Amino acid sequence: MSKVLVISTSLRAKSNSDILAERLVAGARDAGHEVEHISLKDKTIGFCIGCLACQKTQKCVLKDDAIEIAEKVKEADSLVYITPIYYYEMSGQMKTLLDRLNPLFQSDYEFRKVYMMSVAAEDEEFVPERAENGLKGWIECFGKAEFAGSLFCGGINEAGEATGKTEELDEAYQFGRSIG
Repeated sequence: MSKVLVISTSLRAKSNSDILAERLVAGARDAGHEVEHISLKDKTIGFCIGCLACQKTQKCVLKDDAIEIAEKVKEADSLVYITPIYYYEMSGQMKTLLDRLNPLFQSDYEFRKVYMMSVAAEDEEFVPERAENGLKGWIECFGKAEFAGSLFCGGINEAGEATGKTEELDEAYQFGRSIG
């Protein structure tokens, strides 16, 4: 059994990302994983100020929710980032969190596999590419980790609309089951 950390980055009420995340979490749990799901909705995460103190201390000088999230990221075996696609890119809050995970760069982190699930109003295949590339860039900084897979759920726009998307809900569940 592995420890899976799912991080939902949408701040929207009745988020389609969160609806699909619930199915992904259910699939991962049914596959036998220990799963923790964090939403950034109620978190305070400031911008990285680039001081690089964390490179020496492995601790951030900013005192907010990113510190606790970084500890959970460090201890997880697999990570799943869930993001809405805004202007063909990951959400700003996801990028801000990735920047704030800089204290992990030289740490003895556990995660080896990193996944992404993304949701967008548009449904063309290319829509999640930039968001995936942004996450892959972050992963490249962690030599023991790899980008292990992605699920894109397109054609979902209105708040709560994902509750009626049977195919996408099943895909999210199966994606969760496939996490290793």
